[in-house]
Amino acid sequence: MALPLEGVKVLDLTNIMAGPYCSMVLGDMGAEVVKIENFPEGDASRRFDPQVNGESYCFAVLNRNKKSLALDMKDPRGKKIFNRLAAQADIITENFRPGVVKKLGIDYDTVSKFNPGVVYASMSGFGQTGPYGKKGGFDIIAQGMSGIMMMTGYPGGRPAKVGIAMNDIASGVTALYGILGAYIGRLRSGKGQYLETSLLEAGLAWTLWEFGAYFGSGELPTATGTRHRRATPYQAYKTMDGYVTVGASNEKLWNNFCTMVCGRPEWLADPRFATPASRMNNIDALEEEIEAVFATQPTVHWVEKLDAAEVPGGPVFRYEQVMHDPHIKARNMVVEIDHPKIGLMKTIGLPIKSTGELTAIRKPAPWLGQHSAEVLRAIGYGAAEIDALFAGGVVYDKFREEVTESD
Repeated sequence: MALPLEGVKVLDLTNIMAGPYCSMVLGDMGAEVVKIENFPEGDASRRFDPQVNGESYCFAVLNRNKKSLALDMKDPRGKKIFNRLAAQADIITENFRPGVVKKLGIDYDTVSKFNPGVVYASMSGFGQTGPYGKKGGFDIIAQGMSGIMMMTGYPGGRPAKVGIAMNDIASGVTALYGILGAYIGRLRSGKGQYLETSLLEAGLAWTLWEFGAYFGSGELPTATGTRHRRATPYQAYKTMDGYVTVGASNEKLWNNFCTMVCGRPEWLADPRFATPASRMNNIDALEEEIEAVFATQPTVHWVEKLDAAEVPGGPVFRYEQVMHDPHIKARNMVVEIDHPKIGLMKTIGLPIKSTGELTAIRKPAPWLGQHSAEVLRAIGYGAAEIDALFAGGVVYDKFREEVTESD
């Protein structure tokens, strides 16, 4: 049984994180992804540490299931190569600053004239239109301008960035579902389309509860630490040796939490904690009471008690603890793959488990220009033409001489 996107051709012009995440998942679903890179630098994340045998480990984790074509698209010969590839492409992704692809002559309007079925997706900081459309944008800029930094961290503290590149990944995920929807539409109508999203909008679209509260009552979302805005206990609490999260957010769970976990049935009758509203109104006092109990035992003790009482809860792990957790291992979220330069390396596993063929890690990330000759051969270039393109500085392969000698 084939992967769902087997045979689908993707031209990926993106770099850093948002776009590469999107194209990685397309590759995981079976698409043939050709990553077009400039040279000699390539994708900017190739410079990120740690470097192993001259290759960025971070880049390698994010760019599996792709081929690399290092191409000078400013050269007319490079532009011709791009047009040949674009004519056959089902999907094109790009995350240049708005206006750059038009200047290069590789924008949707140009490509769709000779490939009307193409699904062309743009990701940018703020979108292709609007007052901020020409601004460059990184994840942290979007986190700040989407209000997310003001609702992250602890009350009274400085604005805090989400620990991961949240808006980048949100943009990649948003583009991904847009692309898949557009591709399904093309299967029905035969027509391609252009779609675009931004770091700002994709992150903002995830602030659903906050949006509802603001327009419903004028509430401004502020930083609440690990607390929920609507329910308690629903946060991380300090234990003897760390922290444990608790989600006792309905009456049954609250009852079990008081009686079976904490051994404090008197909390059920305490007027400060008797109803969901009173618990929210006295959330500081409730935290003090819970942490006085939790301070008497280590985190593992409370996790066992919570599990036994069927109250959702878990330890607050450091990252290395997550990576070595038996459940993460059982779910195959850390897998090994053999990279041609790094060697045997670990990469993030597939987060979707399915009954049929849906995603697969088929090949490691490429070195810069690893597939330049292969891609050119596939679109009809002969050996002499390919040699001339390398000699003329139109295409590039970081290890071409080494590979040629070994051949």
